[in-house]
Amino acid sequence: MTKPEQARFQELVDAARQYCRLIEARSDRTGWLHALMRVLPRLHAGIADLHGEQGYPLPAGGTDLDDRFVLFSRLSRRLGELDRYWLEYDQPGGAGRDDRSGSLADDLTDIYFELRHGLDLLEAAGDEEVARLWECGFHRHWGQHLVDAERHLYHLRASNRLS
Repeated sequence: MTKPEQARFQELVDAARQYCRLIEARSDRTGWLHALMRVLPRLHAGIADLHGEQGYPLPAGGTDLDDRFVLFSRLSRRLGELDRYWLEYDQPGGAGRDDRSGSLADDLTDIYFELRHGLDLLEAAGDEEVARLWECGFHRHWGQHLVDAERHLYHLRASNRLS
């Protein structure tokens, strides 16, 4: 990496660390969501600034599905009624049914484990490997979660539901 690329990558690493700290924290929901609204665009901009090969094979992440479920469940409880949202192809169900398939808890969980995996590999694998890992993962999987989370948080703020 050139010095400017290294500086931009370090900004991405800093944003990833901040994101992971926010997800791991147990602070109140409102301040927490506002902080997430500020860090998600930084992650998005940092990933967009990478110019590696998108076809780079992903190393297997050692994430336990139980760990993912525990985090997802904790985030879902924390978000409560703010968790679920409509995706573009969702169809309204019958009375008393909630057919919204989007979940902010799911989005935040998937982003967290992708970033945490890269941060855990940083010292052993190096900046270039982690940059490729994150960029490839972003294009294959967690980028959609990032966009959906940003969109849902924007909607919550625009509808004054983040008071």
